[in-house]
Amino acid sequence: MSNQVFDASIPVLTEVFEEKAEAEAPVQDTLHAELKQRAIEDWSEPEWTLLERRLTERILQQLQGRVDFVLEQRLKDSMEDVLRHAVAGLTAEIQQGLQDTIEKIVVRAVAQELAHLQALKK
Repeated sequence: MSNQVFDASIPVLTEVFEEKAEAEAPVQDTLHAELKQRAIEDWSEPEWTLLERRLTERILQQLQGRVDFVLEQRLKDSMEDVLRHAVAGLTAEIQQGLQDTIEKIVVRAVAQELAHLQALKK
């Protein structure tokens, strides 16, 4: 593959698409300008109302998608912080409870052993 020779006269794929886009741009701009002028001159109030409603719906849908994404990210981040804090608190609480329980067991075991030894002494 490294021995391939490239012919500069053959356009690469990106060049083909760039040429096509450049050729279509003036046509699209002209069409857009014609449609805009026709709308300004010929549209009735109901047509403008319909356009406004459709544009509003489309923009709201696009915004809602973005808002949903941002909200989901912030919620995930917040939940992560809340859960991390809750787990840390719960871990500390469990450790303290376990420490208290072990201390009580040891105190009771020592008291029982001392009582047993004192009973043997008598």
